[in-house]
Amino acid sequence: MAELADAADSKSAGFTLVPVRVRPAAVKLQGISEWIPLKLFVYGLERGMSMDRADFSIYSITEPPFKIYGLAVADSEKREFHRLTDDIMEKMPQYQFLGRRAVGGRVRFITDSMEIYICMTLAGAKEDINIPLSGSAGADGYVGIGKEAKYLGYIAPSIHTNQEITIEKIWKKNEEGLSVITINLPRNDHLLGMEVGVCKGSIIKEAPDYAIEKPILFYGSSITEGGCASRVGNAYTSMVCRWLDADYYNFGFSGSARGETEFAEYIADFPEKSLFVYDYDHNSPSVEHLLHTHRLFFQIIRKKNPSLPVLMISRPDSDKAGAKERVAVIQKTYEEAKKAGDTRVWFLDGREFFGELGRTECTVDGTHPNVLGFMRMAEKIYPVIRDILYDAGGNG
Repeated sequence: MAELADAADSKSAGFTLVPVRVRPAAVKLQGISEWIPLKLFVYGLERGMSMDRADFSIYSITEPPFKIYGLAVADSEKREFHRLTDDIMEKMPQYQFLGRRAVGGRVRFITDSMEIYICMTLAGAKEDINIPLSGSAGADGYVGIGKEAKYLGYIAPSIHTNQEITIEKIWKKNEEGLSVITINLPRNDHLLGMEVGVCKGSIIKEAPDYAIEKPILFYGSSITEGGCASRVGNAYTSMVCRWLDADYYNFGFSGSARGETEFAEYIADFPEKSLFVYDYDHNSPSVEHLLHTHRLFFQIIRKKNPSLPVLMISRPDSDKAGAKERVAVIQKTYEEAKKAGDTRVWFLDGREFFGELGRTECTVDGTHPNVLGFMRMAEKIYPVIRDILYDAGGNG
């Protein structure tokens, strides 16, 4: 197979072509029904950078000083990075695949290294018709914390494959000095391992705890899970919690979160949490199903957590048939709780998230938000959660 690029002949205007290695990979050729394994080298433009592991001190993300957040399981030896525990997946077999996703997982550390080397191994890089590989199989990074955090870069496969795949890339900081680095782990494809490297001789140490240490728990549909952001850091859950400098868990499940009592018990028994946010009405098969589950879900959690702040949200794509009736169900749960004297419950009407101007530009398919849609959601949800956790004392 002919080489895709020749790095030696590709230096121009101060740029160096840097190999983003993908191994092993597979492609399906036209007219051939089977997947053909190959080793693929894809070259990307990065200014003044080299791709030599020998230049870096390399660590597994499960080693000190790295901290992993948002996952129930993080085991490099077993190659398992899961957001759900085995016991809940055994109780609810519909989550056997989705629960093993690392979405919502993050890695944090501090370094003064100007270059950050990333090596990521996935179980595959399957096609998601509405999400590019940067969003479905990619990880991305940020420098700094809170509203001052800045995008650093992303890493993702360049091809779709059903086989295990390893990708390497270097991110380059723009400013010198010690910085907190956060890596958001992939949404769709199962993470099998990740290594992070810093330039030899650089300082690397443990990151401080989040300003909001007790995690926010999000439960909901594929939208909650981050579909269809172009990269994981653009999901509304990620943006809101990054701006707040808050830890969180993402329990959004594509097509599966339906207000199950077993999952309500899982949330109720979660050891620490600062806030619970739920918006699963998209996955309820009918208005009647939502009516029979939504209030019960809340009651199960409230019984064991009488002071826990709870935010109820309705879906953002509210222009479709039945949407008005679904919002009414959620409002009823909220209003009944308030009438019963509950002062720790809030409601957000998703119909207001996208606004009027450019409303139809906020999704990729009429349902799932794109980056614009998620940004508008985050801008509406962020101040509400901020006020709940601080002004209302929810972070006490």
